[in-house]
Amino acid sequence: MTLLLLAGLAACDRQSPPKEQAAANAAAQVPPGSEEVQGASESGGQNGGGAFAYSIDRSKAGTPAPDIAFQDPDGGDASLKDFAGKPVLVNLWATWCAPCVAEMPELDKVAAEYSARGLAVLTVSQDIQGQKVIAPFFKQRKLAHLKGWVDPENRLAQHYGAAQLPTTVLYDAQGKEMLRIVGAMDWSSKEGQALLEAAVKS
Repeated sequence: MTLLLLAGLAACDRQSPPKEQAAANAAAQVPPGSEEVQGASESGGQNGGGAFAYSIDRSKAGTPAPDIAFQDPDGGDASLKDFAGKPVLVNLWATWCAPCVAEMPELDKVAAEYSARGLAVLTVSQDIQGQKVIAPFFKQRKLAHLKGWVDPENRLAQHYGAAQLPTTVLYDAQGKEMLRIVGAMDWSSKEGQALLEAAVKS
């Protein structure tokens, strides 16, 4: 399983994860969905650093959100069930993943604009070091609208079969999956905005 994960994560243009992180990861490869759409959005801002490559997978649309425990920013237990009645954007990322780092400012803007409209934006780190690395990361990059959720045992990644980071899963207000995005997206793009609007209107 570890070899499968490492092969899948090779697509992530990033630094190598710490050795203990690689040993902890146990996600399986996700087969492309029948409705997968490939894309790339150009970032004109200084944070994106070029094209964000991604694919959109709707093959799991309608699947209920899992009841899997992860850590809230204070270190307590949380799950997606805590956000019942709200649309939710779940972004799996890590501090050692370069596309993830590039996408973070975009997600901070999403949280700033859409949280008031009911969208819960959860950036769930897969770093096994947890807040020890996440808190300084957020502070250094001035990501004021995001919170440091943590999945140190990679349970969500395993559930989703997330073989590449970042992976984002968008849920409607009924707790059903709308789609997932594999790779980094420029959320200020026309397509990104359309996806967010569909979520908040669900």
